[in-house]
Amino acid sequence: MTNFNEDDKRFEQLVCRMEPHGKLLSVREMTGGVSARVTAIEMVLDSGQIATRIVRRHGEADLKRNPGIAAAEFKLLQVLRSERLPVPEPYYLDESCSIFPQPYLVIGYVEGETDLEPANIETYLLQMAENLAAIHQVDCPSQRLPFLTRQEELAAEILDQDSVQTDDSLNVSRIRETLTAVWPLKQTNQTALLHGDYWPGNILWKDGRLAAIIDWEDTALGDPLADLANARLEMLFHFGIDAMNAFTRQYRSLMTGIDFSNLPYWDLYAALRLSKFTEWGLGPDTMETMRERHRWFVTESLHIMK
Repeated sequence: MTNFNEDDKRFEQLVCRMEPHGKLLSVREMTGGVSARVTAIEMVLDSGQIATRIVRRHGEADLKRNPGIAAAEFKLLQVLRSERLPVPEPYYLDESCSIFPQPYLVIGYVEGETDLEPANIETYLLQMAENLAAIHQVDCPSQRLPFLTRQEELAAEILDQDSVQTDDSLNVSRIRETLTAVWPLKQTNQTALLHGDYWPGNILWKDGRLAAIIDWEDTALGDPLADLANARLEMLFHFGIDAMNAFTRQYRSLMTGIDFSNLPYWDLYAALRLSKFTEWGLGPDTMETMRERHRWFVTESLHIMK
């Protein structure tokens, strides 16, 4: 018989709520999560089957920004599943705070892993582009997703002088000054559903195929170029200029109805948002590579604007 510690016994209570005749078999903390605490639990279902579920508990920063973030993510996953997007299945939501001190949601476990060294980069980038386009093509009138934040509200916070530490080596002051002078941008595209943090670390792969898009806590409604710019910079960070350009071409070929004229501004916004990479505890070689690529990205964006 498995012996659980006091913290694990909370998961026993959780299982009893989900499956009155179920049983908790094991508890395993998942690594790699930053904004949320992610725990894998193996359990016996009422049917007698053994299944693995993922328990997501959001961190203080996300809860402060949106106390209802667990419910929002749960409802969003329901919508995305109905649209046949590759996302984990939402199983259970508990906002009572009677088991854990914060709300939590339980989602399906997806077999797969992140891949930062793809064997076939062309196929990898194509699937990344196809799925980002699929997200942006979801029918998302505000009445269907009233719990989502507007992208312009998030941008206003990032552009606030005190919200992002100034790093002159990354031209953060110039980025902020350039964007503040033109903000808010006139939106030339239809409002779309945004993942908010679309990068290789939030994608699970299995046998060379994209298995799931995860971590939807930064989702918002806004210009799809905001998502594209963030993904472009992440592709540059991890795979270089050629990969970034290939990913962008693939996305543009799929989204022919989009006006891309404001992309340089959203590129700068992404550079401002991701300038926090200096706080991520990266190794010196990785840090230097990302600094060089970030500076190049910003220089190119500013040059296009002239």
